[in-house]
Parts: sequence; structure tokens; C-alpha cells
Amino acid sequence: MRAVIQRVREARVRVEGRVVGEIGPGICLLLGVHQSDTLEEVEWLALKTAQLRIFEDSEGKMNFSLQEIGGSALVVSQFTLYADCRKGRRPSFVEAARPEVAVPLYESFCKRLRLEGVPVETGVFGAKMEVEIVNDGPVTVILESPPGAFNAIV
Repeated sequence: MRAVIQRVREARVRVEGRVVGEIGPGICLLLGVHQSDTLEEVEWLALKTAQLRIFEDSEGKMNFSLQEIGGSALVVSQFTLYADCRKGRRPSFVEAARPEVAVPLYESFCKRLRLEGVPVETGVFGAKMEVEIVNDGPVTVILESPPGAFNAIV
């Protein structure tokens, strides 16, 4: 799994002009599911996301996690995170999981993040979405779960 995480003051996602997910302070997370991902990668990435210290303390140092600040997550499916642009000029998406694999893992990720105490809002899987954010920092990080990820140290 691959995630692009942006620290935000607020974020929302619209489908066909209607807001389907909206948060205040927290993160906007674009989530890509690889064709070989399993629940192990879901577990690793959800724990890492909830505990990643990217929020500032009173001295301006990144010492607090999403859990610690009581922040929310807007999780948006993003198969294009697995685009392969090495050949030609049109990206190939063969590494991205097909919907029958990606949807259950995307939903499991959101559920697992909620189990960590993080309020989660989502977009609509497979829909054309407009994502609005007010980036805080800006702070943007990329996380990628290693194969057999749960055995890796969080």
C-alpha cells in the first residue's frame, strides 16, 4: 500500500458537486492499493498513520501523532499512486489492485484507522472526485508498506 499524507487544517471531497466527506484538523490521505497487498499491509499502514508524529508541539517540533491531537482523517482512494511512467508518455496502472481486491482493503484500512480512535471520512471508491485541502505547513509525507508489513516495526 502507498499513502500520500498531507497535514491539513481542513479538507473535503465532493462527488458530482456534493460534499461526501469533510474534516477539520488532521490529515488528507490518498491511498493506493497494490495488486499484491493483503491485510498485513493494511494493519501496518493504519498503525503507522495513526502514530506518525507529524503535528507540532508548542516549540514547533513534530512530536504529536494524529491520535494525540485528536485529529481526523479524510481517506481518498487513489489507484494512480501506482502509475508506472517509465515507458512512453501514458502511465500504466497494471500494478494497482483491481477493484475486487482494492475495495475490501480500502474499507479495511478505514475500519482499522477508526479502531485506533481516528475519526475517518471517505470519498467514493472509483468516483471522479474533487478534493479540497487547506494544507498545514505544508507537511506532506509518503508512506509505503513493506511486503509482510505487519512483522516490520511500527
